[in-house]
Amino acid sequence: MSFSRMLAPLRRLGRLTPLAKHTTTLQQKAFKSDVAYYYYDNYDDDDDTTTNQNYFSEPAAPFVHTAIPGPESLKELQEMADGWGGTGSAADFVADIENSAGCYIADVDGNMLLDCFGQIASLPLGYNHPELMKLLDTQEMKLAQVHRSALGMFPPKDWGKLIERSLGAVAPDGLTKVQTMACGSAANENAFKVAFIAAASKNREAEGRGADEFSDEDRASCMLNASPGCSEMVILSFEGAFHGRTMGCLSATRSKDIHKLDVPAFDWPMAPFPKLQYPLEDNEASNRAEEARCITQVRKAIGSAAGTGQQVAAVIVEPIQAEGGDRHASPWFFQQLQAVTKETGVVLIVDEVQTGVVSSGHYWAHEAWGLESPPDIVTFSKKAQIAGYYYTEELQMTLPYRIYNTWMGDPAKLLIFDKVNQIVASDGLMESTQEAGITLLDGLTTLAAEYPDHFYDARGAGTLCAVNVSSAELRAEVLAAMRQQGVLLGACGDSAIRFRPPLTFTKEHAEIVLDRFHVVAAAL
Repeated sequence: MSFSRMLAPLRRLGRLTPLAKHTTTLQQKAFKSDVAYYYYDNYDDDDDTTTNQNYFSEPAAPFVHTAIPGPESLKELQEMADGWGGTGSAADFVADIENSAGCYIADVDGNMLLDCFGQIASLPLGYNHPELMKLLDTQEMKLAQVHRSALGMFPPKDWGKLIERSLGAVAPDGLTKVQTMACGSAANENAFKVAFIAAASKNREAEGRGADEFSDEDRASCMLNASPGCSEMVILSFEGAFHGRTMGCLSATRSKDIHKLDVPAFDWPMAPFPKLQYPLEDNEASNRAEEARCITQVRKAIGSAAGTGQQVAAVIVEPIQAEGGDRHASPWFFQQLQAVTKETGVVLIVDEVQTGVVSSGHYWAHEAWGLESPPDIVTFSKKAQIAGYYYTEELQMTLPYRIYNTWMGDPAKLLIFDKVNQIVASDGLMESTQEAGITLLDGLTTLAAEYPDHFYDARGAGTLCAVNVSSAELRAEVLAAMRQQGVLLGACGDSAIRFRPPLTFTKEHAEIVLDRFHVVAAAL
């Protein structure tokens, strides 16, 4: 992409000057690498309240001049390990967010990588987007940041209007209610509670009681963690699934053993998720048979649970099994899954924590399925910045404190999401994501065809793309080599490499990634 095109959005927002007038250590290193930078001054001739915040356009290409992690990253990571910790013991390097720009992440060693992992799929508009940085100076954002409201008890003025113009404006068709939460695990965990409460309410009505009419035994036994007050209902999830790390979510997670080891879990059922063969067009019959097999197992699991005195309250499914290896299924599979849940009276929860907000080429990935009616619940987080779940009118709570915590979300994050949505519309990011996704998937397919001993099963929806590597060991080598080539990618499943770039990732970014990928592949 030409510099003129890259800098056009910044010219509309303020004035650009060459970086030579405003150099920091990192930027001086950039000059030594012959990488052109431009400086963005957040400036408005008509505004006397200019903030002196500096933003930078992207470099023309990635550049790396140390090993990754480099010496400064290693030093800081060791200091963290020797001190208070707090990184989860899995950090790759230490990021320099202040000097990151657009789709490029800087590290503390002065390297600049094209970020195709996007803070684990949670970065909507890249780094230091001028419009998001300007948002920090608004009175609305200042109040939200300084006074984090207990939304369930004291929602701030115009909270309902903010929800309507942000989450309401992009709600999945047919879902008219939304509950905000703080993270994806909280969204899924509370979605489970909604399903349990709805099923228990129906059971009480079937017994001739009111939906919210609790017996003395119900009240007493629940305080002992016993039935009937604490039900013996279960959530059905899929082999390879990942839904979070809280207790209920972890019980529904089936992707990696390290997530679950040593942690008590509920005895909840699991069904197989389809293992499709690629290319899809050459394996239609076998893939349909595989998906039909999995649907049959869903029916059996629901029936088996009932036979042992349990009741499946909900089935939860990801549009793309991300942690499980970026595994896809066809619209037909999801249509059949919804049919089973409707026949059996089970709530269908679609976990869009990773796939929601444009990356799939649709605002919500499940929109590609062509369902006759909406899912019962759709959870979200990551690129939305705030978390939560959409749900149907029938699942609305009728008593206070049933779905509740202190914060129940974060108004500051919702303000960011509102701005993200405005930029998605004004900058045509849905269309550019679709275009970038086509370029990326076509390139990965070509890569796999040229190096079939190393790469296979290229697949994707929008920029949510992946390719398998012949072994976990080789994948580790490829990921490390790509970092040294200036491209940050993610791993998932046994041997897959996944792409989760920001929504500002373009066709031109994809071409840079593919060029570097071919360099790495040729050296294997």
